[in-house]
Amino acid sequence: MTGMGRRLSAGIILAFCTAAYCEAGSFEDGDVAYGHGDYVAARDLWLPLAEQGDARAQIMLGGMYADGAGVEKSYQTALDWFRRAAEQGNSRAQFNLGTLYENGQGTAQSYPDAFYWFREAADQGHAGAQYHIALLYASGRGTLRSASDATKWLRLAAEQGVAGAQFDLAQHYAKGDGISKDLTEALKWATRAADQGHVVAKYDVAIMYANGHGTPKDEQKATEWYRSAADQGYLLAQSTLGLRFSQGIGVQRDMVQALKWLTLAFDRGDARARKDRDVVAQQMTPTQIRLAQKLATEWKPALR
Repeated sequence: MTGMGRRLSAGIILAFCTAAYCEAGSFEDGDVAYGHGDYVAARDLWLPLAEQGDARAQIMLGGMYADGAGVEKSYQTALDWFRRAAEQGNSRAQFNLGTLYENGQGTAQSYPDAFYWFREAADQGHAGAQYHIALLYASGRGTLRSASDATKWLRLAAEQGVAGAQFDLAQHYAKGDGISKDLTEALKWATRAADQGHVVAKYDVAIMYANGHGTPKDEQKATEWYRSAADQGYLLAQSTLGLRFSQGIGVQRDMVQALKWLTLAFDRGDARARKDRDVVAQQMTPTQIRLAQKLATEWKPALR
């Protein structure tokens, strides 16, 4: 299974509002100040509220200390504020607290504590926490390993649109891990992740179409998915796409494109592409080779 990004800033969600949509008030004024980059003013507005028990303000202050926004970065202080909000039942704070325990930030690393707080948030429907619970069940960290429980929580997170959970759920279906093997379901969930830009999911979807797993074999669709993954910079997709262009599999044969993609794959670390690149180059004119090299030099990865 693949894990979510472990950086806390990626897990902490800071919500903003503008004066046009917020009623006057200290918390809302702090929101506006934060949105305009005036972190000191935001902190000064939120601190009294947080000390009075306002969970919203406690979460925002925790995020500021975790990110070092307007204050000296301190995971320990962030943990203290998140804990106050988490103990009031706030699922976002519970998730953030679980993340700190999982990463050992501001406290000793503790998977059991991470599991506890993720479970508190997950039971309230927090999608990120549901995904983290699945990962802990799958690895046996902080709890007994259970493929069936991992699959259960992956499904809940996947149904809420978490791309990583969708991809991992597809892997469970493909391998029959914690659930009956079902390649059609594997393709369905891998495609949902791929549609959100998950590059490894795109590569897997391409393989499934190329091999007819969970769907009738379709070389054109396979090449389209390889191309999408290659455009994002996935090395295996780039080398595979180069070979498909050289052989005209699922796409019109194009030696310039073939050399471009094989050159990119080799130059970016796929040593296995060197032989294929050289074989393709031997079948091309100097003008074609120069064009392919130019295209490879000018290539930039797509965002998704």
